Amino acid sequence: MIKVTAIILLILGSMTSKMYSQEQEVDLIVHNAVIYTVDNNFSKATAFAVKNGKFMAIGKSKELLEAYSSENIIDAEGKYIYPGFNDGHSHFLGYGLWVTKYANLVGTNSFAEVMDRLIEHNKSFPGNWLLGRGWDQNDWEIKEFPTNEKLNQAFPDKAVVLTRIDGHAVIANDFALELAGIDANTKTDGGEVVLKNGKPTGVLVDNAADKMKAAIPEFNEMEKQQALLRAQEDCFAVGLTTVTDAGLDLKDILLIKKLQDEQKLSMRVYAMMSPTQENFDYFYPKGPQYFPRLTVSSVKLYSDGALGSRGALLVDPYSDDSENYGLQLHSNAYYLEMCLKAYEAGFQVNTHAIGDSGNRLMLKTYSKILKGKNDRRWRVEHAQIVQTEDLSLFKEYSIIPSVQATHCTSDMYWADERLGEERIKTAYAYKDLLLQNGWIINGTDFPIEGISPLHTFYAAVVRKDAKGWPAKGFQTENALSRENALRSITIWPAKGSFDENKKGSIEIGKLADFVILEIDLLKAKQTDLHNAKVVATFVEGEKVY
Repeated sequence: MIKVTAIILLILGSMTSKMYSQEQEVDLIVHNAVIYTVDNNFSKATAFAVKNGKFMAIGKSKELLEAYSSENIIDAEGKYIYPGFNDGHSHFLGYGLWVTKYANLVGTNSFAEVMDRLIEHNKSFPGNWLLGRGWDQNDWEIKEFPTNEKLNQAFPDKAVVLTRIDGHAVIANDFALELAGIDANTKTDGGEVVLKNGKPTGVLVDNAADKMKAAIPEFNEMEKQQALLRAQEDCFAVGLTTVTDAGLDLKDILLIKKLQDEQKLSMRVYAMMSPTQENFDYFYPKGPQYFPRLTVSSVKLYSDGALGSRGALLVDPYSDDSENYGLQLHSNAYYLEMCLKAYEAGFQVNTHAIGDSGNRLMLKTYSKILKGKNDRRWRVEHAQIVQTEDLSLFKEYSIIPSVQATHCTSDMYWADERLGEERIKTAYAYKDLLLQNGWIINGTDFPIEGISPLHTFYAAVVRKDAKGWPAKGFQTENALSRENALRSITIWPAKGSFDENKKGSIEIGKLADFVILEIDLLKAKQTDLHNAKVVATFVEGEKVY
């Protein structure tokens, strides 16, 4: 009897031992990696497990492989893993439409080259309207706005509208100007119809450009759907798992939500709504909206134009245009009204501000409503030129700077001509801005700049162009450290949309969005950073690239 009892106890003990040592089944295990978690301690790991789209365990490879089992195990072979990249300021739908519908004019070296590309594009996209985007007169030998005579000659019976790289100016042919009702007598507050000998040249700046864009027939839902899916494909290829769309109408926000609900669009989107009454009527009564892959918690305003088209609003006139102070796009009363409405509805205000006067205007407007320290996370988008005396307003009123580091390396060839030797020192001051609240949001502003967040990282850290110019970097006293640059494209943009508790770092319970690279962003040579390539991109543990 004693012998039988011993055997039974031995069997039970063996069963119990197996029960407690049995591996737990998960959906994905990644091991043999160098993982930058970007948690509060900026800790590293070598493996993680994913279940139901979230990180379930993070630690060392040996321990996780012993504790968990999966039919989907990835040996990263020593590659480097980061949280999914988050573009803190971009134009997702606009990019998709650009690459599917517009002539690509980026990198043209003359207006003659613009014409060549238009003629080729027109062969593939015949129609009543010919659209292009990406020209920049600062890249041309003659650095002046063009005139539309060649457009009129080549396309006398077709509307042509070509948007400048920054989106704040267009050149249109006479056919398009007539359709839009724009002539030499057209008045637009916060905009300019550029004239020569009393006749429109076709160049329209800021609100005048918007009047021209409003005349372009709207793309239909199918065209927008195709654009969004193409934009998603390109974004996944560069490691983006979340994008910001800085200014959308209601129907476009709802289209994004529809495609996400239909599981056609996996990209996470932080949508800033355009300041339209339709948007206000729909969203303000509901309050900020946080869906699984869509956040709608902000309104996008514009204080001024862009530096490249001399629309940025400056305290003192342009150094290369002594009578020009730039453009304030709306009245002071308008900004105060918009901010009050958003505050009362519990929404963020995110305002485009380039010039020092444009930044000062919004910082002072915000301060009237925020009245001190807060957690409303109102943002200044670009914060490109900020006078030293205004920097403290970011800290005093908890206002978050949202910058685009590649603007620095795109503008550095000519920005000093616009601003002069002293004022340029207050521009692209990312480290100074970071110090105000201890965090900063970074983005690309694509399609104004390239789509890759790795180029954002490179520009923020190195402050050189792709060829390594200038040799010592541009105003490197305001470069970001590599750790902070990584935070600025992962956890800090998530915080900028109140989403930091569900994404932005590799931590237990957070969404399993991550990207695999061949190189160590924290240790690689500067020359390797700009050419870094994405090996794979995952959203909720599913491989999307």
